[in-house]
Amino acid sequence: MYADHEHGRMTDATAWTPRTTPLVPPVYHAVTYGLDDKSYEDITAGGLTETWYGRFSNPTVAAAAEPIRRLEGTPAGLLTASGMAAIATTLVTLLQAGDRVVAARAVYGDTRDLLTRDLPAFGVAVDLVDGHDLDQWREALADGPVALAYGETLANPTLRLLDVAAVAGLAHAAGARLVVDNTFATPFAVRPYALGADVVVESATKFLSGHSDLIAGAVMSDVDTIREVQRRVVTFGGCLDPAAAYLLWRGLQTFDVRLARQTSSAARLAEALAARDDVIRVVHPGRADHPQHDLAAEMMPRGTAMLTLQLAGGDPRALAVLRELRLFTEATSLGGVESLASTPFNSSHFSLSAADRTAAGIGPGTLRLSVGLEDPNALLADLVAALDATTEDR
Repeated sequence: MYADHEHGRMTDATAWTPRTTPLVPPVYHAVTYGLDDKSYEDITAGGLTETWYGRFSNPTVAAAAEPIRRLEGTPAGLLTASGMAAIATTLVTLLQAGDRVVAARAVYGDTRDLLTRDLPAFGVAVDLVDGHDLDQWREALADGPVALAYGETLANPTLRLLDVAAVAGLAHAAGARLVVDNTFATPFAVRPYALGADVVVESATKFLSGHSDLIAGAVMSDVDTIREVQRRVVTFGGCLDPAAAYLLWRGLQTFDVRLARQTSSAARLAEALAARDDVIRVVHPGRADHPQHDLAAEMMPRGTAMLTLQLAGGDPRALAVLRELRLFTEATSLGGVESLASTPFNSSHFSLSAADRTAAGIGPGTLRLSVGLEDPNALLADLVAALDATTEDR
């Protein structure tokens, strides 16, 4: 680079633009862009694709959104600064004061706070139902006007399924749109949009990026809806940093390969651990004893990398096992290349009483596992060793 003394600035950055096509998207850190002969109206009308200011759009962010859009099978999509930014911005876009929402009770904790504390403060009524109980969905959706239904394809940590096609049908019959959080299942396992969901949201922090090194969110839907959500992203400032977008794009290049390995390993661990006397139950949709196994086989036959155990000895035993693990890391979050383990009673669901956790299907002794890319034999040996080392604690 050199100073352009004639014009008092560095030379035009276009001088470094390659003539050939790069195999990976450049990271565009530029905040603002020089305008050509397109007018301001033309650029803003382009919205989703035109680049002129970083808070509105960015080429690297757009490049990372495209593979997720293809994976989810939607006409359009955009990225946000976090999964909660995606969820909150979507709900604010689709709702207004006086509207009513019917939502699954078992959703991500911050999502539940948004539904039960924040939206009502803005005049939105919210009714909660058991997400796997179609009769409750049917009754709630039929009980007066409703604008929106909300659920997750897989609940945390119970791994109960939302029957997306059935709930979408009930929601649409009631004049409501269905928003589905697909973070746990991912488009590797299920495409909610193809099953009738109107909007799909995800924490791209998890399986989509897969390396525990960024925070991002995704919103996937039809073009008109995405344009409306994008307007709120611009207004609220929830844009994704281009450096994080590049890491997300890179992680997405191995998405299918990673998930194939992780889901295979999780299914293997589920079968092996179910044979132990000190494991009360193994919760995995691929197992025949899962209460929604038939729905899982139809809706998401490729399975999931998430696995939940209920151990004899209650929460103290689960915590003791957690502290004995060596390959599994005790940590929150999920979906990375490394295997993670957590006990909901002192992490994701610590704010609930033991009775409330049990009522939500999270029994004493629950241990949640996010299976990574390590050798499944080594992961099984790690779990067996931790279980064997804590048998006297029961």
